[in-house]
Amino acid sequence: MSVMYFFLVIYLLAMCFVLFYSFAQAHLLFLFFQSKKRMKPLILPDPLDLPKVTVQLPVYNEKYVIDRLIEAVAELEYPKDKLEIQILDDSTDETSLIIQKKIKGFPEIDFQYIHRKDRAGFKAGALKHGLASAKGELIAIFDADFVPDTTFLMKTVGFFVDEEVGLVQSRWTHLNEGYSLLTRLQAFALDAHFMVEQIGRNAQGAFINFNGTGGIWRRACILDAGNWEDDTLTEDLDLSYRAQKKGWEFIYRPDIESPAELPPVMSAIKSQQFRWTKGGAECAKKTLAQCT
Repeated sequence: MSVMYFFLVIYLLAMCFVLFYSFAQAHLLFLFFQSKKRMKPLILPDPLDLPKVTVQLPVYNEKYVIDRLIEAVAELEYPKDKLEIQILDDSTDETSLIIQKKIKGFPEIDFQYIHRKDRAGFKAGALKHGLASAKGELIAIFDADFVPDTTFLMKTVGFFVDEEVGLVQSRWTHLNEGYSLLTRLQAFALDAHFMVEQIGRNAQGAFINFNGTGGIWRRACILDAGNWEDDTLTEDLDLSYRAQKKGWEFIYRPDIESPAELPPVMSAIKSQQFRWTKGGAECAKKTLAQCT
C-alpha cells in the first residue's frame, strides 16, 4: 500500500503542477488580449541624431544561406556612415570563401570580416570576441537563417532614447511555414511564444528573454550584465536574466517582424529543442545558485 500511496502523491503533485501552469498561461493570454488594445506606437528616431549601430552575424558553416543574409543586411535602411556589419565567421568549410567574395560586391558597406579558428565559447564566444572591436553603441544580432527586414533598425533604435532600455526584441516570422506539417507545427508553437508569452510577460513588467536573434542591444547593457558567457547552451537566455536583474528594461515589439526559416527535418528540430531545453535548465540552475 505504501508504494501505491507514493505514486498517488507523485501523480497529484504532477496534476497540481499542470493546473498552476495552466493558470499562468491563462493569465498571459488575458494580458495578451489586454495589451493589444493599448499597444504603444513605434518611437521613430530623429534622423539627425542616429546612434552608431553594429550588426553582428554569427556564422558557422552556412554556405547555403550566407549569400541571402549578406544581401539582406546590405539593404538595411540606415546611414552607411553609422552602420557597421560584423560577420563573425567560425566556419570550417567553403562558407568563409563565399563570404569574402560576396562582401567585395558592397564596397559602400562597412563589412568587418572576423574569422576565428578555435571556436572557443561557440556562438557566445564569437559574439564576445566581436563586441570587443565593435564600433556601435547599439548591437543588432541576426542568425544566418534570418532575412532582416530593411526597416528593422529604423523601427527599433528610437526606443533607446530611454536610457534604461537595454534590449528591443522583435517577433520571429516564418519564411517556409507552409513547407510541411512539421514546419506548420513549429510555426504554431513559436507563434504562441512570441504572441502570447512574450507579450503577456512584457505587459506586466515580468522578465522576458532575448531570443538569440532578431533583437538589438545597448552595448552598455551587455557589458554591465557581465558580457556573453558560454557556460550554458542558451547564452541569450542567460544574458537576458543577468541584464534584467541589473535593472535594465527590455521591450518586446510584435509589430516588428524578423523573418526566418524553420528547420525542415526532424533531426534538426530535435537538435534545436534539445539545445533550448537543456540550456533553459542550465540557466535556471545558474540563476538559482546566484540567488542563494
